[in-house]
Amino acid sequence: MKKLVRTRIAPSPTGFAHLGTIYQALINYSYAKRRKGSFVWRSEDTDQARFIKGAEENLNNHLHWIGLVPDESPFEGGKFGPYRQSERLEIYSKYAKKLIEKGHAYYCFCSSERLKNVREQMQKEGKPPMYDKHCVGLDKKTSEERIKSGESFVIRMKTPQNEIIKVHDEILGNIEFDSNTIDDQVLIKSDGFPTYHMAVVVDDHLMKITHMVRAREWLPSSPKLILLYSYFGWELPKLIHVPVILNSNGKGKLSKRHGHSSVDYYRNLGFLPQAILNYLSHLIWNHPKGKEIYDLKDFIKYFDFKDISSQGPRLDLDKLKWINGQYIRKLEINKLYHAIFDHYTYTNDSQVLTWLKDKYYSFKVISLIQERLVVLNDFKQLVEYFYTDITLNTEELIKSGQDKEQVLVLLSFVYEKIDQSENWTKINLHNLEGEIRELAKENDWKTIHAFMPVRVVLTGTKQSPPLFDVIQVLGKEKTLYRLNKSIQAL
Repeated sequence: MKKLVRTRIAPSPTGFAHLGTIYQALINYSYAKRRKGSFVWRSEDTDQARFIKGAEENLNNHLHWIGLVPDESPFEGGKFGPYRQSERLEIYSKYAKKLIEKGHAYYCFCSSERLKNVREQMQKEGKPPMYDKHCVGLDKKTSEERIKSGESFVIRMKTPQNEIIKVHDEILGNIEFDSNTIDDQVLIKSDGFPTYHMAVVVDDHLMKITHMVRAREWLPSSPKLILLYSYFGWELPKLIHVPVILNSNGKGKLSKRHGHSSVDYYRNLGFLPQAILNYLSHLIWNHPKGKEIYDLKDFIKYFDFKDISSQGPRLDLDKLKWINGQYIRKLEINKLYHAIFDHYTYTNDSQVLTWLKDKYYSFKVISLIQERLVVLNDFKQLVEYFYTDITLNTEELIKSGQDKEQVLVLLSFVYEKIDQSENWTKINLHNLEGEIRELAKENDWKTIHAFMPVRVVLTGTKQSPPLFDVIQVLGKEKTLYRLNKSIQAL
């Protein structure tokens, strides 16, 4: 009988949600869901000195927002909890003592000063800085007496000498490591908290994780995990080391020091969750049908570890923006309206939320600028003139035509035509366009000089959706007001 697939992410709450964490979550979630398995989120909060309050809540919020909801987590709960390592200290202590009893671990009483001297000496000798096994030979009685006396200690793993440790990775194949290059890793620190290696092995085993998917930078630590699984006599999960996302220049992994590594960065700009997931999957995987735009269900349907690219992908913001724009264009107006509303609710922009209260009017506005939206945050700048009065720059207005007199004649003509329209909702704007063209021809104006001043007056910009569509949405009253205001200013 096949085991139920169980994957996990285990980020440290030492910072707010990182794009790399979402990338790892996407891979783990998709693989588990394709096989009707479970996706687990565990918090590795043992680094209390770097713990950031609110980091767990931030990640939980973003996982739900982006659509990668864990089956088990510190917030969802589950039968293998608790899901915070700080709440599992007794478990780690129990298993560390079992390793000591089996002779696979030992108490170490070396001071930080001694350890520093050992590292410095090894570096002088051109050797990798490793623990010198000073305490490995201490007998049980001596160790217990020193512990009872209150002496500070850690628990270290006993690494074998002169052995080849074989690692099989589902992507990279077989890799060998010389045990002489592997340190006697600290398993339990002096404060009673476990190190990563101890906690990850115990937790993955007890939580029945079947696939350990990690960033490729963790590959060198794999022999330590294999040794611990061997010492405990437990079955090793399948190991998968995926390439990390690189900075846009290709130099180094995407760093927390870069603002665009934060999920908040993308959410505040108004990237759609489905576009982000599409982009992240596309970084390491090619759709079997050659698609660039596809949803999460499609990725889950086809994704397999063997198809992952071996090269570390570079972050390409332009590509992500292009994908996001494609998703925006595919949205029905009603769904786009709600996406915009949710975005400005998240960014707490009361001005835009006030605009959006008029849903019927906003639908008409959104339909005009949908093709121009790249991210949802573009909305405010693109549509401000539909909702608020514009500041008229008479100098720029005159420049948009041939001269002041031409602009006055043009604006007065347009004002009169619109003012005389008896039924605004049925005005034939196509005819108005033709009449303006005829006026330009009669006065030997360039076509651009016949339309640009009207655009500037009504929108405050030289770039907007089609002019007569803008006029239709603005409505008769607002259009006449702005035309008259500009005429008076000239």
